[in-house]
Amino acid sequence: MSEPGVPYAGIATRAVALAVDMAIVQVVIFAAGAVLTLTASLIGGFDLGTVTKVLAAAAWAAAIAGYFVTFWATVGQTPGMRMMDLRVCTAGGVPPGVGRSIVRVVGLALAIIPLFAGFLPVLVDDRRRGLHDFLASTVVLHAASEPPPDPDLARSALPAGTGRRAPA
Repeated sequence: MSEPGVPYAGIATRAVALAVDMAIVQVVIFAAGAVLTLTASLIGGFDLGTVTKVLAAAAWAAAIAGYFVTFWATVGQTPGMRMMDLRVCTAGGVPPGVGRSIVRVVGLALAIIPLFAGFLPVLVDDRRRGLHDFLASTVVLHAASEPPPDPDLARSALPAGTGRRAPA
């Protein structure tokens, strides 16, 4: 659980959710590969050339990206996030949408590549955002929490030199 008054998800709960999601995706991909291999063996087999291997790798990456983008854009949480009682949203509290989810999944890959170093900002950022959250302007909250006002949005809504918000 989080500290009282802190709605943002920490690194441990996010890591468990990511591990669960990756396990789900890999099981589905493995099952599809097993079906394709079984089918190929029944019709005489096939030799995987370099082009086929590259296409298989691209399909694998597309399946993973599609999984995350679909869940984030539609309901704001993947099955792993649901299990850990987390959700991803914009500063306004809504699911990120397709475009922002695509940016987030690319950012997730970039965060993972250098030995998960893109997750280190979660340890020091006030809103516990990783590289992918910064790139997509998202936050990960405990599901029952509402996002506090975004200080970046509040600053941009103030007219220069005044302490009041601009009229809506």
